[in-house]
Amino acid sequence: MTVVTGTATVHGQQLVHDRALRFKDRATRLAVAAAGAALTDAGLLDDGALTVPGADVGVVVSSNLGSLDTVCRVAGALDRVGPTALRTVDLPNAGSNAAASNVAIRYGLHGINLMLCNGVTSGLDAVGWAEPALAAGRARYMVVVGVEPADGVVCQLMGGVRMLDGAAALVLELPATARERGRRARAVLKGYARRRDAATAIKAVAAPGTRFGLWLPPESAVDGTGSTLAESGRSAVTRQFRPAPSENGSEWPGAGRVPRRAGAAVPRVGAGRTPRREADVAGLPGRDPCPRATPPAAVVHDLGRTLPSASGAFGVFQCVAATAWFAAGPPDGVPLTALAVAGGGSADDAASAVLLVAAALYDGVSKGEV
Repeated sequence: MTVVTGTATVHGQQLVHDRALRFKDRATRLAVAAAGAALTDAGLLDDGALTVPGADVGVVVSSNLGSLDTVCRVAGALDRVGPTALRTVDLPNAGSNAAASNVAIRYGLHGINLMLCNGVTSGLDAVGWAEPALAAGRARYMVVVGVEPADGVVCQLMGGVRMLDGAAALVLELPATARERGRRARAVLKGYARRRDAATAIKAVAAPGTRFGLWLPPESAVDGTGSTLAESGRSAVTRQFRPAPSENGSEWPGAGRVPRRAGAAVPRVGAGRTPRREADVAGLPGRDPCPRATPPAAVVHDLGRTLPSASGAFGVFQCVAATAWFAAGPPDGVPLTALAVAGGGSADDAASAVLLVAAALYDGVSKGEV
């Protein structure tokens, strides 16, 4: 069991000039900004300096498109001119692990360093991989970042699909570690699983009888046929809990658009516009691993309708949103549990699920006594 002690989100329009990152790609700059904000929120960074040994802090970053701009630029230069056209500063950015390594370099984090680029489940997988790293003693604190850039190459590749230009980050640590430094837990990571489909993944993280207060369904990405994964193969539970589009529009704009609410820290969860369903949390194929909830039923927050396509960052945004929902105070009678699922569509090779619960459900965790 691990606890969340810090969170942050960064939009592309919030990036400020950082001379140390002037030759880095957009995904790296977004990841560095989000990681720094989350570390500060968790009390691990103060005025740019670590408050704990760098060897105690590990990094996991998720991004599927992060280095695409650099790779395409390098490949194009090689094709048109040859090696003499390459810029030396581009080569370190061409690796898929550029974002993770630069987060570590920027803040002096010498713990375990991982980069995940494995499709729609990548964000939740990054959160899931942080827990065994902590349990094995590879780090005392893990900063998890999900990032995708909406640069010209990415937008061209996606053929008109609005892409996220931003990053989300959270800090995880063991409850005992949080207690030692007097930090309050924001949420508890209760379980993570990656399986062949969403139903099996949910069964792996949720014990029989579990009631979900917040349901964060998979992203509605466009597949090769032009239909959404929600329509072409997502599980019945996702189809049942598909909320109507927000009447206020998205708080996260596409590339080049001005945000509706400048400086928004996190997507609003549980606000008045969030649909609530007085319905059962059920409908999975076979034996129902999500026992039927009694009213008031789960609050639904479909980030796929709030954010542009977020790809590898989506799962981290889901966990940050769940943490914000706990902090906002769910309605009376709604279970203090949040279930996030990614993948499971017809074009996906797997599905991942993460179960988060409010720290208040565990005696002592919210007070740092566990």
